[in-house]
Amino acid sequence: MAYWIIKAVLTPILRFLYRVRVEGLEHVPTHGPAILASNHLSFCDSIFLPLVIRRRVTFVAKAEYFDDPKTAWFFRAVGQIPIKRSGGSASQGALDAAAEVLEAGGLFGIYPEGTRSPDGRLYRGRTGVARLALRCDVPVIAVAMIGTREAQPIGQAKPRFFMPITIRFSAPMRFDRYAGRAHDPLVLRQITDEIMFEIRRLSGQEYVDVYAKRNDPEVAPPPEVTPILTGPEPAAGPGNGPVLDQVAAQS
Repeated sequence: MAYWIIKAVLTPILRFLYRVRVEGLEHVPTHGPAILASNHLSFCDSIFLPLVIRRRVTFVAKAEYFDDPKTAWFFRAVGQIPIKRSGGSASQGALDAAAEVLEAGGLFGIYPEGTRSPDGRLYRGRTGVARLALRCDVPVIAVAMIGTREAQPIGQAKPRFFMPITIRFSAPMRFDRYAGRAHDPLVLRQITDEIMFEIRRLSGQEYVDVYAKRNDPEVAPPPEVTPILTGPEPAAGPGNGPVLDQVAAQS
């Protein structure tokens, strides 16, 4: 109930303060499970994305936010899931928590980059989104947040009002052709890169084939999704770029 109350209060306020444009909203299913895989540019990404969707969106948030009384009430009210971000068990815990949301028929939001982009470019995605899509057999909808970095740059506590913000949704992406190959690192990288390629197409961002570092300054940190990594990933190199070559795709 608190989620919908907060949403009802914030929606008209933010619609007044910002020029929000939404494209492709018809691709978000009105019922049933799906993963929303978005780029991550600003603290306010986690506010604007749920704002434009009629359904509830759940993220996995850092457990530290729930330890601080100043932020704990908000994250609990909007139904975010706390998760520790240290060690391999944390990754499995995040995967299990996300799977519970999807198995209950919900929408799960994830930032495949694992953290906010430090410079506005799109960084290499982590394979948690692929593991989750294969485990739960659900579609992935790529999301591009455009203009949120300008509305509230990293390190700036006060947002800039009346800025244009565009949110674009892709058609659902399904990966049934990879059924039964959830433990193949090349398959996980292929799926993840396909998702990142679609985010890049929607957002127009420059792509960087390295992982973003988590050392950016945080003023009011958003509920960043824990990178779900339960196994090794193939190193960057030929055939492991934005889209694997056809040989790897057919392997």
